[in-house]
Amino acid sequence: MMLPEGHGIHPGHRKLGGYIRFINLSTGAIVRVRLPLFSNHCVLDSVDGILLLQRDEDTVVRLLHPFTGDIVDLPPLATLITGLTPTQMKMFSWNVLRTVGATSFSVSADGVVTAMIGLFKLGRVACATTMDQQWRLSTWSISNGWRPLSFQGKMYTLHTPTNGSELQIFQIDLPGPGEKEDFDRILCHLAAPKLIATCLAGKPRRPFYYLAECDSEILVISRYLTGSLDVEVYRLSDIILDRIVPVTSIGGNALFVEERVLSVSSRVHPTIVGDSVVHLHCKEFYLGHYQLATGTWLPTADGCARDGVPSPCSLIYHIFTCCYRPTW
Repeated sequence: MMLPEGHGIHPGHRKLGGYIRFINLSTGAIVRVRLPLFSNHCVLDSVDGILLLQRDEDTVVRLLHPFTGDIVDLPPLATLITGLTPTQMKMFSWNVLRTVGATSFSVSADGVVTAMIGLFKLGRVACATTMDQQWRLSTWSISNGWRPLSFQGKMYTLHTPTNGSELQIFQIDLPGPGEKEDFDRILCHLAAPKLIATCLAGKPRRPFYYLAECDSEILVISRYLTGSLDVEVYRLSDIILDRIVPVTSIGGNALFVEERVLSVSSRVHPTIVGDSVVHLHCKEFYLGHYQLATGTWLPTADGCARDGVPSPCSLIYHIFTCCYRPTW
């Protein structure tokens, strides 16, 4: 995870001297790397430790390995606009950082990189390769209510039908190279999402759902915002087998939940409680651990978020801001 510096010092700020710090969410190790390109790039997303960047002057999308410096260029993000409606164009142009919900990519034997971006606020998926001149939008839509998840080269999305009686989970496969056209680019065949699991949604209290990666498996989190404020976590592999049983152990990890979900080992910091979900308590408005085994709440640190987080901040607050990027 890119470590927030706080005090309004963003990546690329002159006071950082071109350096960025990263924290390993499994071990707590911190690495400081010189990345001067942040002076004219912004981060759209990350996947498997690779950063998805946009260059300021021409919106070229780039994949960057932050520790080796390897860079791959993809078409400008502005080429997406030709496939958008006026309403979508307006939303995309001012909200691009929060529009990109997930990214997947692969590398072919001959070195061609294929990338897929889930634009969940627009309800579409975009695809391009390093041989293309523009991004192409899917002809089908995804639900814009739930943020997609990238996992092992595939993308997963949630959908609840209008009656709200069930939760559907779809898988989107990364497209492979197709036939060459005009000998200058490779087309991507973007297959429609595949329904892989269905389960009953919570009624009469409909929860809010999240997808998360934790210890090389996908978890489904249901979070109730009213009543008892319960949180339940399920393994996608169990749901596919129709074993709808919440888990109480997630390998000693804590799931930080907001716009995005991060899995953080309890070994990273002494105050991180394992087998818990960290998010804002929506009634008392403190950042808390919800312990899965006991169903009880525990504040993560002193201070109420409504009154302003005390400074210096606990590392837990810094990690949480990466789940809610408008903080940055």
